[in-house]
Amino acid sequence: MKSSIAEIHIAKSQLGLDEDTYRAKLLNITGKSSTKEMDEHERQHVLQVFVSEGFKPQAKRRADGRQKLSGRYAGKLQALWIAGWNLGIFGNRDDAALEAFVKRQTGLDAVRFCRDAADARKAIEALKAILAREGGVDWTIKNLTPAFTHTDGYRIANAQWRKLGGTPTDFWPVVTDLIDYNVLHRDFTSQQWIEVMNGLGNRIRAAKKAGAQ
Repeated sequence: MKSSIAEIHIAKSQLGLDEDTYRAKLLNITGKSSTKEMDEHERQHVLQVFVSEGFKPQAKRRADGRQKLSGRYAGKLQALWIAGWNLGIFGNRDDAALEAFVKRQTGLDAVRFCRDAADARKAIEALKAILAREGGVDWTIKNLTPAFTHTDGYRIANAQWRKLGGTPTDFWPVVTDLIDYNVLHRDFTSQQWIEVMNGLGNRIRAAKKAGAQ
């Protein structure tokens, strides 16, 4: 909450709004003249309007000085992009490649500008379509199937294993070996699925490289 309020105040300064104009704008956008009275959805709507009026949100930086992805939908977009990289679809996992993709889909210059649900949905659905078409990821929800089969991690890892030519009976032994986790249940955490996807991704890239030689 504090970060969105702080960003609105940065926008106010950047756009050169005096106090009366600023309060009037908030009231016009949300029906409330104070950010503290707003919920997070309303604050994000204010930021969206300010971006359309010329506000440039500050880019966060990593320790090495490179720009860090930020924004309401950055995590989901980045997860899908890296999934595509681990499926051998995208040749570059770098954030800059994702930024270029989002710009082509939405016309927005950076993921951090992607605050509107419609813009985010456009980019997210485009990525999911590519993963389904080129990576074989099955996004459909099948009734009466275990909950873990509905997770993105399982769907993507399963598609990776099929792409490697693996058999269904060998899938779970390989998965548990990748995370060194011998368990009876299959409700893995998101982090465990990330480890699995990265491990299978290394195999896919190695196979692709060997095939190119």
